[in-house]
Amino acid sequence: MGTVDGAGVVVTGAGGGIGAALARRFAAEGARVVVNDLDGAKAEAVAAEIGATALPGDASAIVDAAREALDGRVDVYCANAGLGSPGDPFADEAVWASAWDVNVMAHVRAARALLPDWLERGDGRFVSTVSAAGLLTMIGAAPYSVTKHGALAFAEWLSLTYRHRGLKVHAICPQGVRTDMLTSAGSAGELVLAPTAIEPDDVADALFAAIAEERFLVLPHPEVADYYRARATEPDRWIGGMNHLQQKWEAGR
Repeated sequence: MGTVDGAGVVVTGAGGGIGAALARRFAAEGARVVVNDLDGAKAEAVAAEIGATALPGDASAIVDAAREALDGRVDVYCANAGLGSPGDPFADEAVWASAWDVNVMAHVRAARALLPDWLERGDGRFVSTVSAAGLLTMIGAAPYSVTKHGALAFAEWLSLTYRHRGLKVHAICPQGVRTDMLTSAGSAGELVLAPTAIEPDDVADALFAAIAEERFLVLPHPEVADYYRARATEPDRWIGGMNHLQQKWEAGR
């Protein structure tokens, strides 16, 4: 794919799961990849496997180091690192703050660091791993649902504001994916996400299809489009259906 071959690509949260799948796919397509993860050993392992550069650390603060590792140019930035924070309005303030910081503000900080170069040269690609929870919601996980809505809103804002200046933005919104995050979702994940869960490689395939079509919304589960349409056009019916799912979850716990 011409838009990726030779490109400098950064993937955060790439020590496993979706991030590792994205890093592998970009490398296979000829990109020069920086693999970021808080877990340095995992970042090193994925990087060694695909001939990439490992850059452990906080995803919020790696753009300058990644740019240096890629000979001064980041072409694609995959804001993939995320927290699957469960809880309700009574969750500790620290849980809400961490979800907001990782799921939204890390994207904002990356954009601050990347946009000056991208706008100057009229080219750049920002990939946000959002989740279907950003389009819909997720029972049992208020901090996750709210902040993923925020991540989607920021990706939309970037696209509508800078599209005419060469910025390309993609929002990846899968439902269940067989990763550690799905495992940590507990009984809610088992009820809602596990039955239709896909592999991380399927998410990478969906992103590359969207890149080929220059399409903003990436739906590895195509049925999410129908759910999103129903939520927009019949909100009370949609909320009622989700409430029934909530009751089913509560009864099964």
